[in-house]
Amino acid sequence: MSKVELSDFQKRFLLGQGAGQTLYTEKEFTEALAQAKAEIMAVAIETSKTAVMIERQACAELVLDLASQEDEGETCTALKNASEAILNRIPSQRQ
Repeated sequence: MSKVELSDFQKRFLLGQGAGQTLYTEKEFTEALAQAKAEIMAVAIETSKTAVMIERQACAELVLDLASQEDEGETCTALKNASEAILNRIPSQRQ
């Protein structure tokens, strides 16, 4: 991910200096921007974890469906075990 630099005009506009009035100091703006970036990253990480868990659940259900199509035996047991292993890949994420 590349770092985006603000132009002098953008900084003056965002800091309110173009209107003859300072709305935020540059330090306040930089701190608020860092906080916003951290919040965005936290949401992105949580969303990614949730998406992986949803996909893992769908894969496990697919394997269970395959197991139900098999007669009881080694293949059926192996598919059921595989489904459980998929769900338990990261146990702390399982709810």
